[in-house]
Amino acid sequence: MEEFTTRWHALTRRLNDWVDDMAQSSPARLALLVFTTIVLVVTALLSLPIATAAPGHAPLVDALFTATSAVCVTGLVTVDTATYWSTFGHAVIMTGAAIGGLGVMTLASILGFAVSRRIGLTQRLLTARETKTDRLGEVGSLVRAVIVVAASVQLTLAAILFPRFMVLGEPPGEAAWHGAFMAVSIFNNAGFVILEEGLQVHGGDWWIGLPIAIGTGMGAIGFPVLLNLRRHFFHPRQWSLHTKLTIVTYTSLSVLAIIVIPAMEWTNPQTFGGLDTGEKVLSALIYSVNARSSGLETIPVGQMREATWFFQDAMMFIGGGTASTGGGLKVTTLAVLVLAIMAEARGDRDIEAFRRRIGADVVRLAVAVAFIGATMVGTATLVLLSITNFQLDTVLFEVISAFGTVGLSTGITGHLPDAGKYVITSLMFMGRVGTMTLAAALALRSRRRVIRMPEERPAVG
Repeated sequence: MEEFTTRWHALTRRLNDWVDDMAQSSPARLALLVFTTIVLVVTALLSLPIATAAPGHAPLVDALFTATSAVCVTGLVTVDTATYWSTFGHAVIMTGAAIGGLGVMTLASILGFAVSRRIGLTQRLLTARETKTDRLGEVGSLVRAVIVVAASVQLTLAAILFPRFMVLGEPPGEAAWHGAFMAVSIFNNAGFVILEEGLQVHGGDWWIGLPIAIGTGMGAIGFPVLLNLRRHFFHPRQWSLHTKLTIVTYTSLSVLAIIVIPAMEWTNPQTFGGLDTGEKVLSALIYSVNARSSGLETIPVGQMREATWFFQDAMMFIGGGTASTGGGLKVTTLAVLVLAIMAEARGDRDIEAFRRRIGADVVRLAVAVAFIGATMVGTATLVLLSITNFQLDTVLFEVISAFGTVGLSTGITGHLPDAGKYVITSLMFMGRVGTMTLAAALALRSRRRVIRMPEERPAVG
């Protein structure tokens, strides 16, 4: 026993030193390594025979795809979640979604804190970037607050959904399990459903639909906003600029979706056309946030019109808030780009919002995120069009859904060849980790050049 304890302490020290070295030399790479490790662990668990409902084990491509979709809180699936996976498989998926929803940077800091029993300066800077806090001394408590907030919201959602499943005739144990799984899937915008009948039969159920809409929105606006609102909810003047931009942009896009999606689908008998007024209102509320990050289908997306797909492409590409359970470019990226365009159109020297000036480096970052994201989507679309016979509209929808970690699908996911599934898997991972995190993982440094070249303005436009 004493020898085992000695070896354990030695192993812990080596791991501690390795984490500290990695955190100091390249914290973004540490974050990527943590996220990749979690995906591989979930893949290994889903590859076990006990993870599937039928005898045998899942093929590697399906296990990896599902694991990535769960950890990256996307919801795209190659097999039916409810019937293909066993209860053990469902538990693995739920756990992966709960962990992945915390965020790649936060996860890396939690690992470093667990191993080192402290959060070093580099790790504090890393977490500060993920959670968008400016006070490094608060990062340790902030990580704990993120976990508490996430757990509290999910427990509340589970408590709300549990009695509804009981009313629908489910035994208490099954109702509690379905309530817990759906709570995790909703708040983390994971998009997974283990109800064999699916969610479409509950499309007009306000007891289920309203928690989906509210829980999805809370998860998608981001932890920095939730924590800022918790502190200063009744004092809007003390809200940070990030909180104000996120709330205004997210709300504006949600209102736009509430108007546009029902307008396009109002007379479609396969979607909104067959619903009564109350069901249409509820569906509009769900899809105002659903098309941004959640992916929980109460209406068959594959039956929607092509114009609606195109509109949802734009919504999915934008995504949710920074440091949220959503993916995409993030709403603050869109806000900064729009503010930059408005400032240029007015001839203003500075970009301003809510009596605050936005630095040029933030604009450059927003442009870089938008360009890298568009490049990823364009490249993946081109590859899938080359290896499949699907049309551009369905392929583009699938690709943007994967990049935005949304999970909505026109129904082609399960019919993709293995090469196509690996393309979508890679896109889900890159969309969740973040375009700028990937760039920072390759070269996390800020160059300060002593000599600056003379300025000249090329013709643009």
